[in-house]
Amino acid sequence: MGVEATRFSAEARQANQAFVDEFGRIAEQKKATKAQIALAWLLAQKPWIVPIPGTTKLHRLEENLGGASVQVALAWLLAQKPGRGGESPPRSRGLT
Repeated sequence: MGVEATRFSAEARQANQAFVDEFGRIAEQKKATKAQIALAWLLAQKPWIVPIPGTTKLHRLEENLGGASVQVALAWLLAQKPGRGGESPPRSRGLT
């Protein structure tokens, strides 16, 4: 089974859904969108990773740009691994 097939397996989708659900909870807390939290996560990974979201709609471009200003605990962002789960964000130390 190739990487693409593994990435879209039922098991990987289930693990990724937990990831998406957690992003949704954080997005609600931060009054942001899941897309903005996902972009913040990507930006926190490595300095050379530059997400290039595509859109033809101005309001989506503005939403995507907002991802750069969303502040979530960096240590938590870096610990998250899609498809493998991850620990919950620190609730008491909070999302900054």
